[in-house]
Amino acid sequence: MLFGNKIRQLREEKQMLQRQFAAALEIDTPMYSKIERGERRAKREQVIALAKIFKVNPNDFLTLWIADRILEAIEDEKELAGEALNVVQQKISEKIIDDL
Repeated sequence: MLFGNKIRQLREEKQMLQRQFAAALEIDTPMYSKIERGERRAKREQVIALAKIFKVNPNDFLTLWIADRILEAIEDEKELAGEALNVVQQKISEKIIDDL
């Protein structure tokens, strides 16, 4: 729920209502509330739109959004999660080197 916590924090700092951000994303307020609480995953384009609204680097928001997806995928695999993440990190490193 890294992404949801971050957008809630920024929204509260701006002292704005959830309905204002929901309207900007063209979704209803309950849906936006679920995104903040981590009960629903935002779509990639919504993440980018929120980054623009909050005037932050979209990559920062996308990183949190992806991290939430990874955490969700491994949450029930505590024994092997670290090892699986190491394999993924290795594959990412190999891909980066292959692209050079």
